[in-house]
Amino acid sequence: MEQSLRKKFRKTIWSRFTKAINTYELVKPGDTIAVCISGEKDSMLMAKCFQKLKLHNKVEFEAKFLVMDPGYSPANRKGIEENARNLNVPIAIFESDIFGSVYNC
Repeated sequence: MEQSLRKKFRKTIWSRFTKAINTYELVKPGDTIAVCISGEKDSMLMAKCFQKLKLHNKVEFEAKFLVMDPGYSPANRKGIEENARNLNVPIAIFESDIFGSVYNC
């Protein structure tokens, strides 16, 4: 995936991502950026973009990769964990029983 960001998707994804970061000053020295991961392609791609930015950016910042488990099925949660592991994204999982609370209403 990292190589694809550098080569195949440099113009369509990576350059637009970095342009937005720079134009809107989204990352400043000492920032801690929370990247929320749902397990879908878009949030995993965002995580990889922030990892790449951290490696190649002149600005020192921290990136935290967070997953909120609102009561996923075991298979769903396992898929998120496996994808993160395969992509070398160090996730922190926080559990919430929001699904159960909503269904009880």
